[in-house]
Amino acid sequence: MMSNRWIMAMAAAGAVALLTVPLLINAARPTGGEPRLAPAHGATCQGEGMAKLDFTLKDQNGATVKLADYKGKVILLNFWGTWCGPCKMEIPGFIELQDQYRDKGFVILGVAVEDTPEAVKAYASEAKINYPLAMVQDDMEDTYGPIYGLPMSFFIARDGSICKKHLGPITKEAAEHEIRSLM
Repeated sequence: MMSNRWIMAMAAAGAVALLTVPLLINAARPTGGEPRLAPAHGATCQGEGMAKLDFTLKDQNGATVKLADYKGKVILLNFWGTWCGPCKMEIPGFIELQDQYRDKGFVILGVAVEDTPEAVKAYASEAKINYPLAMVQDDMEDTYGPIYGLPMSFFIARDGSICKKHLGPITKEAAEHEIRSLM
């Protein structure tokens, strides 16, 4: 009995260590921590860095998607995957937000991680996704940090400043709050 307890205690300690490593790695990044939300009705987020918008990505059909084409808009940059259950939970709310705020200078850009263009195309059709999708490229992590969990979303102001980073699923209401603060 004593050896089973010892094994269970070691397994629990190992699990805690594995869960803590990504947090420690992220805390050591020289970005100054999590971006803060802009003040109400603010157009920028001061002191939090700028989003790299000079990426040219490919969508699920192989067409070019330029992040620079969205400069001047409020952007919800969402890293997701067709294989990710929490990502799929966010999508219906994102579809509604895209419909609601599209004409007010807002766009969601979904960036598929560890996925194939075929899987993204099939899922986009099935879920009736109404916002642009692109496939991730390796150098995006230079700007947006390591992608060690999905979904991960960035709220980017009209001037390109990163205002908020959100790891994990986000509700429609919470996303809408962030969007409205940047409008």
